[in-house]
Amino acid sequence: MPFEDGGLGRVGDGSTGQAGEVITELNAGSKSGATGKKGNENKTAATRTEHRSEQTATRRESRNDPATPEEESRSEGGGRIAQEEQNRSAAGEGQGEKKNPRGVIEKQIDELVRIGGRLDEIAQGCRREIGGGKFWERTERDYWIEQHLKIRTKVGQPAPIEMNAVQREYSRVCLETGAKKNIVLKARQIGMTSYLAARFFVQTITRKGTLTMLVAHDQLAAEEIFRIVHRFWDNLPSELQEGPLKTSHSSARELVFPHLDSEFTVASADENAGRGRTIQNLHCTEVSRWGREGADALGSLRAAVVPGGEIVLESTANGAWGPFYEEWQQAEETGYTKHFFPWWFEESYRSEPGNGFEKTPEEIELALANGLTDEQIAWRRQQWSALRGMAGQEFAEDAVQCFRSSGECAFEIEVIEKALAGASAPCETRENGHLSIWLPAQPGRRYAMGVDPAGGGVNGDYACAEVIDWESGQQCAELHGHFTPRELGNRVAKLGKEYNDAVAVVERNNHGHALLVHLVDTLKYKPVYTWEDGAEGWYTTAKSRPPMLENLAEMLVEAAPLFQSWKLWNECRTFVRQVNGAPAAAPGAHDDCVMAMGIALAARKEGRRKEWWEDGAAGK
Repeated sequence: MPFEDGGLGRVGDGSTGQAGEVITELNAGSKSGATGKKGNENKTAATRTEHRSEQTATRRESRNDPATPEEESRSEGGGRIAQEEQNRSAAGEGQGEKKNPRGVIEKQIDELVRIGGRLDEIAQGCRREIGGGKFWERTERDYWIEQHLKIRTKVGQPAPIEMNAVQREYSRVCLETGAKKNIVLKARQIGMTSYLAARFFVQTITRKGTLTMLVAHDQLAAEEIFRIVHRFWDNLPSELQEGPLKTSHSSARELVFPHLDSEFTVASADENAGRGRTIQNLHCTEVSRWGREGADALGSLRAAVVPGGEIVLESTANGAWGPFYEEWQQAEETGYTKHFFPWWFEESYRSEPGNGFEKTPEEIELALANGLTDEQIAWRRQQWSALRGMAGQEFAEDAVQCFRSSGECAFEIEVIEKALAGASAPCETRENGHLSIWLPAQPGRRYAMGVDPAGGGVNGDYACAEVIDWESGQQCAELHGHFTPRELGNRVAKLGKEYNDAVAVVERNNHGHALLVHLVDTLKYKPVYTWEDGAEGWYTTAKSRPPMLENLAEMLVEAAPLFQSWKLWNECRTFVRQVNGAPAAAPGAHDDCVMAMGIALAARKEGRRKEWWEDGAAGK
């Protein structure tokens, strides 16, 4: 997805603040810094000479005596001495600068660091009402951004930044709450990505020893965003570029400032970004598109952030699944401050209504609830007509519905949300959390295990075994993890023995064959489900899959309290209908628990007419 910085492209209002005064001092530093001490000494000597002449003149005046020729000569001479010493001071400045450029840079660094220590202070005369009784007070950070950073407007020209409504509201909430961990759900192209990059760029160049890492969903997006960041640096005054902000390394992915020992770097989520680094500012963008291993990448990055460092996760919605959806849902528990920005925060999203324009009842309700104009409703109508079902995702209006708009769930979403809210923790966990138990085995009862194998390896699909009570269908235990067929066979046999020789219903497709060989031939495990052709294992086909999933869907609706696994319910939520109508895991999501439970319940339904236990094998 392309990133535009046009959302920031409005000319600043020219207000003044402390940061603006400091930049003047920084520019002046290259002209006077190294020789300031000598110049001051010369000016002091000249001032003493002038002062003595003034004292003499004052005494003569108090006595009403005219000045003597000697005194007049001394006074004139003092003035000439002062002027000569000032001239010598001015002439020596250029030589002093060449002799001690290090001193100039050090002074400029001190001024930058002074700015960095005041970024959250309020700039004078910068208070603006933003509606709803709320006021935005421009901080020194925002003043610096507006006065000294430039972006490319939508017409392709560089221009100073003037913050829009989205950016002002984000800044206001951050200042008000002091939040260091923020998560942003937004409509597309409202200027948030560029503004966050600007905030962290200012922090990088005004605070020593700062590493800012910006992580996008792929390499192309990372490089495109970095061009925005590089443009910030390209348009700074030359005194800064050649002085304290001179880079030792600049590429398509990083800016390194050796005088500050700071760095701004970008990366993509699929390249182990952050490993071995110490990060002060972490900006993760379009997290909803980070792919199947996005949660692992995010965990690795957050582990690299220092205590007290800043983290921002921002994205448009991309379905009710994946790391961003989960982070948004759990934000209050994990200490993240939520920011939601629907499309109407962007002032340019307006169109002429045209003749005969009339709002529908839905549009009237939306306009009344959010204070929208006919021009905004007309723009919305155009987008919804062009994007159809994707409009609610790309141009969010509701922090709940925008996730659901990304794909039609194959199961009842209301049932799933209710079940997730009420899911209970297991009474016992074992094997480093891989095995969860809600209902221990009871003497005399029969059980079944639905098993969905996987190829093993940390980057592959998960394997899963779901244990259910044969009579009620209640979920009793869940085995979930990355296991090879041999490892899974050993664990399944052990778990099955614990549950009174539970019938093992193993999907025989793909890796299931190797699992069955180890389970039956090596471990001699019984009982094992047999297919209609007499072979061991469940065979998932175009014919058997639909009724198996329909049976699962029916059980989830009619007997939801029987299922307590958060993993299972979360996979149900991300099990959506594809373009061809077939239900499957959404991109980046998993379906191991869904398939294992579906297989177990299908065998149970069929087993009412057929038994796989040998006499005396069950009920021990």
